Amino acid sequence: MSAPLDAYVSFRSRDFRLLLTGTFLTNFGMQMLSVAVSWDLYMQTHSALVLGNVGFVQVAPFLIFALYAGHVADRYDRRRVMLATQALLLGGSVLLAVAPRSVALIYTCLFLIQMGRALQNPARQAMLPQIVPMEALNNAIAWHTSAFEIASVSGPALAGILVAAVGSGTVYVAQVGCALLTLGCVWSMRYRGEGRGNGSAAEGQSLLEGLRFVWRNKLVLPAISLDLFAVLFGGATALLPIFAVDILHSGARGLGWLRAASSVGAILMAFGQAHSRPLRRPGVALLWAVAGFGAATVVFGFSRWMWLSFVMLMLLGGLDNVSVVLRQSLVQKKTPDAVRGRVLAVNSIFISCSNQLGAVESGWTAAWFGAVPSVVGGGLATILVVIAFAVGSADLRGWTE
Repeated sequence: MSAPLDAYVSFRSRDFRLLLTGTFLTNFGMQMLSVAVSWDLYMQTHSALVLGNVGFVQVAPFLIFALYAGHVADRYDRRRVMLATQALLLGGSVLLAVAPRSVALIYTCLFLIQMGRALQNPARQAMLPQIVPMEALNNAIAWHTSAFEIASVSGPALAGILVAAVGSGTVYVAQVGCALLTLGCVWSMRYRGEGRGNGSAAEGQSLLEGLRFVWRNKLVLPAISLDLFAVLFGGATALLPIFAVDILHSGARGLGWLRAASSVGAILMAFGQAHSRPLRRPGVALLWAVAGFGAATVVFGFSRWMWLSFVMLMLLGGLDNVSVVLRQSLVQKKTPDAVRGRVLAVNSIFISCSNQLGAVESGWTAAWFGAVPSVVGGGLATILVVIAFAVGSADLRGWTE
């Protein structure tokens, strides 16, 4: 049996280290911002609808700009695309830090920040196969995910402490600092790409090439669709302020730890995957991981103990990490570089729709039926979605490495 790949092989690339640092800083700031924004909005309005609509505000830029972002990532230098979009993200962050934070202003600034992220994501993800060897791609994806999740643990925990101790204003300023440092990381990268697209191709046809590729691929389409529908129903993150304040009675610090819990599980799982051989039957593993995600959501919805809620959210994060690494590795390996940006843009639309529209769905159903029925019903719906995909997609069930 061959020896496993060096768990730290990706770190031999200087550009990967810079990209990883930028990923951590960006998501550290965004996770802190998410806690501060959700707390401020709930304290101002005590409305589940206002919290749920944060998801709509954040997903709209991905729906509007993602396909064009993929087109740009395939035609222009991906590093320069990242620089320009990071500057846009920084501008929205500064406005949120210095202006009076009404509900309308918070929504506007979140839209601008997410617009920058929507335009940046395909270029950032498409750079991975160009700055690490292809045989180290799974390893790079696992560590890239780990950086995101470590930020997701430390960001909410620190933000909860800061909000409770000195108020939310400090969190907004810290997020601006993270955005500035990320800009410096991207500027320092040695990678210099060139445009890859066909300038003579019709613009509309080029924009839709990623959609056509995904639609025709009998493995990529069900894999990313499974995540879309499962997280659409199973996401409970948008309702955590309600659980922290009204159900678990844990306050701002409890909210920070609840937001961090899923990332604790994701970090543990990501480190495990980075040190392990690839799964032989990733399709089956993906189905079981998403089914477990739904089951843990149900238990979280019924829980009235902080420790049980924390454990269930940890389990959610670990299982979601399995899904993330498997899906991203599949998309990166099955996609030619000439259309990689556009395919990753489609993937980002699916992910954003599942996360942010899931927040909208959770907020609306919580407003109509209550937070607990919303979360429990969503978890049960996730399990039903997995059963449907397990029965209906032989390619997904039979996916092997």
